[in-house]
Amino acid sequence: MTAPVTARFLAIPLLWLLMGTASAASEGASALIEKHAGLREALANNIFRSPVILESREGANSISGDVYAEIRKPFAQAVPALEQPAAWCEILFLHMNTKYCRSTPGAPATLDVAIGKKHDQPVEDAYRMRLVFAVAARSDDYMRITMTAVQGPFSTRDYRIAFEAVPLDEGRSFIHLSYAYGYGLPSKLAAQAYLGTIGSRKVGFTVAGRQPDGTPRYIGGIRGVVERNTMRYYLAIESYLGALDAPPQARLEKSLRSWYAATERFPRQLRELEQGEYLDMKRREHARQS
Repeated sequence: MTAPVTARFLAIPLLWLLMGTASAASEGASALIEKHAGLREALANNIFRSPVILESREGANSISGDVYAEIRKPFAQAVPALEQPAAWCEILFLHMNTKYCRSTPGAPATLDVAIGKKHDQPVEDAYRMRLVFAVAARSDDYMRITMTAVQGPFSTRDYRIAFEAVPLDEGRSFIHLSYAYGYGLPSKLAAQAYLGTIGSRKVGFTVAGRQPDGTPRYIGGIRGVVERNTMRYYLAIESYLGALDAPPQARLEKSLRSWYAATERFPRQLRELEQGEYLDMKRREHARQS
């Protein structure tokens, strides 16, 4: 076989890969735009008083949460930042339970994450997770990234974090964040113990009914847990993007303060620490991992 013929044969798989990626991006963009159209009324009128929708589902051995939101960030600015694994370490780090995060480039790229208590904790006492990072689809008007882990804390498994985005206009984008994991008996027992003690009064965002006085009765249980965490991660994305306009040396502080202020809009669901305690803890954790 001559060299030109060999080159043509070697190029065929690459062409198929590029065609498949383009097709996935086109289908993903169309589906997300269609989802935005279907949520238009809900985005305009909801309990968050902003263009945000939160959904959750509980299966026999799995739980998931989804946030759909319009953000005031041009697609062309958001995507170059969010397609980098290191950016997601900075995003995940804003969550109070993330004690450490370091990205490693490669094929595949990975995120080494330590998940622990909401208060100060030695990183060696936290649970280490290895998230595999991938840009699943990318085009001029669509991006989808995935982060997956086989195992998680307390015998949870099959962690799946997915993010996708499309442009709406010159100044706005529509995004979808999905957060899901599976669990077995040990993690069920751990969840039951938590929900029966310190987590018994904690709630999510879905309105499950009304109290006798007419005030909302919010969903609790494991769906409440996943709704709180999905919202925290969504607010972390917004805070990270909002801090990109600051000088590099000021971005961490700005994103930390922004994330805390955003969670304070929902104290019933998300308040865990006072601002000073959160900021001091995160500054120490960042210095430690740096």
